[in-house]
Amino acid sequence: MNAPVSPHLANQRDAFWMPFTPMRSFQREPMLFDRAEGMHYITPEGHRVLDGMAGLWCVNAGHGQPRVVEAIREAAGRLDFVSSFKMSHPAAQAYATRLCDFAPEGIDHVFFVNSGSEAVDTALKIARAYHHARGDAGRTKLIGRAKGYHGMGFGGLSVAGIGRHKIGFGPLLPDTAHLPLPYDRATMAFSQGQPEAGAGIVDGLEALLLVHDPATIAAVIVEPVTGSGGVYPPPRGYLERLRAFCDKHGILLIFDEVITGFGRLGTPFAAQAYGVTPDLMSCAKGMTNGAVPMGGVLVAGHVFDAFMNGPPEAIELFHGYTYSAHPLACAAGLAMLDVFAEDNLLGHLGSLLPFWESRAHALKGHPHVLDIRTAGLLCAIDLDPRAGAAGARGSACARLCHESDVLVRSSGDTIVLSPPLIISPEEIETIFASIEMALSRID
Repeated sequence: MNAPVSPHLANQRDAFWMPFTPMRSFQREPMLFDRAEGMHYITPEGHRVLDGMAGLWCVNAGHGQPRVVEAIREAAGRLDFVSSFKMSHPAAQAYATRLCDFAPEGIDHVFFVNSGSEAVDTALKIARAYHHARGDAGRTKLIGRAKGYHGMGFGGLSVAGIGRHKIGFGPLLPDTAHLPLPYDRATMAFSQGQPEAGAGIVDGLEALLLVHDPATIAAVIVEPVTGSGGVYPPPRGYLERLRAFCDKHGILLIFDEVITGFGRLGTPFAAQAYGVTPDLMSCAKGMTNGAVPMGGVLVAGHVFDAFMNGPPEAIELFHGYTYSAHPLACAAGLAMLDVFAEDNLLGHLGSLLPFWESRAHALKGHPHVLDIRTAGLLCAIDLDPRAGAAGARGSACARLCHESDVLVRSSGDTIVLSPPLIISPEEIETIFASIEMALSRID
């Protein structure tokens, strides 16, 4: 039986300043989970809540995955910590090699960090440093995209395209600009996977060059599927045109695969799903199944090689973190790659995706639904905002789902779904039935 939360702990709730949380509302109605296993969170009172968000896009193999848990336990008893500044440990080398084998062909190196935010900032620094190393130090500008989310570091926030995240933190990095979101509800609503229309929106980059000399641009960074901004898959041909455009002008292309990496689209990374390989890829979340903080920047060989021209005793990149390639994180990452191989997670997911898509799009026509977008095991459901109360319907829908023991995420008036890859057809039905119930009850 679960021990009740002590009054002392309850009284200390406000000591924890929580991320992306309305603190006063949380203190009135705290949502607390005490344990987790498989597809479920478990509250201190023992209620089992079906996790429709894989934690926060990251628990891809389900909670408490035994091989990951055991790998962390064993690593903690063998080597609790060693720096990766001029030293390291065998698991870091082994994981880097296997991770590059998991990644698209041409990705030959990985720089380990501790989160998606750090991965993005590192990728942006590597991009600028790459041009500097090649004698092209004038390339400093960074191009992001509307609705993009790239973490909360100053670099990632500067190239991100969600305005409300930037309020109160300016000025941010100079020399940034943004592409338009490749989405038009009039022609793309209720698309399953990649919309057929819209590839021409990449021509917005050509328009930017009327203002910004392409010889000054270091990199373009996009999420292959816009994630936190609302699950917007790329139109057919969009990423291919973006890749060709960057090649034409000597600009590095960065994919932020923090959400789409590690199986979310039915392939190891979105780059493989869409057949487009970037120069740099940021990753995190699913690397360790969410069990240990970790992130990384996957680096193409030609980018790495540009740094390897000075004296062999010189540091090529003055960058890194105390916990880069932490032994426990590397152990968890290696175990996750074992799970992918031994449990055939991608094969399991591939067999489920048709039902996932059809069940999601069956919500078309329900009250308040404006659009539904699916990409792999991702889904966004746009609700018609209530007059004078933007976000209220999304919050009400998520609350009603939680009351029926299903956890979904609301972002404004968009319901976002991203469950663990181990989900069953019955659990898919439970998630969408809960949303249907909520939609029928909100005004």
